[in-house]
Amino acid sequence: MAEPDLENLLENPNVPPDVLVTQIENTRADLARTIDEIADRVSPANVVRRTTGRVRERISQIDPLVGGAVALAAVSVTCFVVWRRLRK
Repeated sequence: MAEPDLENLLENPNVPPDVLVTQIENTRADLARTIDEIADRVSPANVVRRTTGRVRERISQIDPLVGGAVALAAVSVTCFVVWRRLRK
């Protein structure tokens, strides 16, 4: 049996109380599920987990040759900075 619409329930004063109680309980359950989903989406641990997953996925799509070139450039810059500081 389909649940009556809330607007129709409020307009009809002859609605049995058990139907109103059922509708209220269903609305509360829907609201609780929605709040749980929102809490799950904004949980810091879950945000970190999702972000880490996206970063790992993107890194796995990088061409190894390009990744190697970037790593070599980073090491070169680091060595240059260290060499300059030791020279002073």
